[in-house]
Amino acid sequence: MGKALFTGAATALVTPFKNGEVDVPAFDRMVERQLEAGIQALFPVGTTGEPATLTVEEWELVIRRTVEICRGRIPVIAGTGGNNTKDVIERAARAKALGADAQLCVTPYYNKTTQGGLFAHYQAITENSALPVIVYSVPGRTGMSIAVDTCVRLSRLSQIIGLKEAGGDVGRTIDILAACGGALPVYCGSDEITVPMLAAGTSGVVSVLSNAVPEAVTGMTAAWYAGDTSAAAALQIKYQPLVRLLFRQVSPIPVKAALAAMRLCENSLRLPLFPLTEEEQAPLLAELKKLEIIE
Repeated sequence: MGKALFTGAATALVTPFKNGEVDVPAFDRMVERQLEAGIQALFPVGTTGEPATLTVEEWELVIRRTVEICRGRIPVIAGTGGNNTKDVIERAARAKALGADAQLCVTPYYNKTTQGGLFAHYQAITENSALPVIVYSVPGRTGMSIAVDTCVRLSRLSQIIGLKEAGGDVGRTIDILAACGGALPVYCGSDEITVPMLAAGTSGVVSVLSNAVPEAVTGMTAAWYAGDTSAAAALQIKYQPLVRLLFRQVSPIPVKAALAAMRLCENSLRLPLFPLTEEEQAPLLAELKKLEIIE
């Protein structure tokens, strides 16, 4: 399989806030923690990083800090996606200038498009940007699916270096891999099926879970690639209840509550996202205690 920028576990980073601003010290500590756990790539300002409510200056700050801390040790894939192709191209230029290695481009949302328009959207981005593209399919958020035939067309564009598939459908992923014949690396975008997606032939996972327990996700992928499928499955099973709780409400609402309980950042989100109630937090905190992540 060609083109793959990385193989294994990557983290879709949260953006911590404090007093209404980006909490840079907390963010720096979280990035260092990811590196110490052996994560293979980082995705700042993707969906989990709340880019819709970041100013351009904050968006740039988060990318810059990630690049500066990583210092080329692992790839940094910046979220640039949107429903305005011209704006995505402009953001790609900024991300490139900030030192990002690639860009994560979600399918257009709200205005959406046709399959022809979707291909034209990504083609325009690749033709007007020097930054490689990982296409991001998350129909539950965007209402826009990428047809298998469109994936095949996209795989032929040299700057399309991967697909983050977050539709939760292993069968569809197999269809894409089969149709593309190894030309399009696919990454799991759904923590609850990381191991099944690895078994299907994906190149790794872009994880929300790894914000909290990066060593569990790196352990899962490392075990799989080492041929210890039983160990990988055991980790999937062990952390599956936590994964379910992390997605019981809109992400990153639950994972921010978990990180706050771990004292890694404040439980602060930007409207319209809203923190979990005490009642909603209770099972999450209980599971974190059960796993001995918090006392």
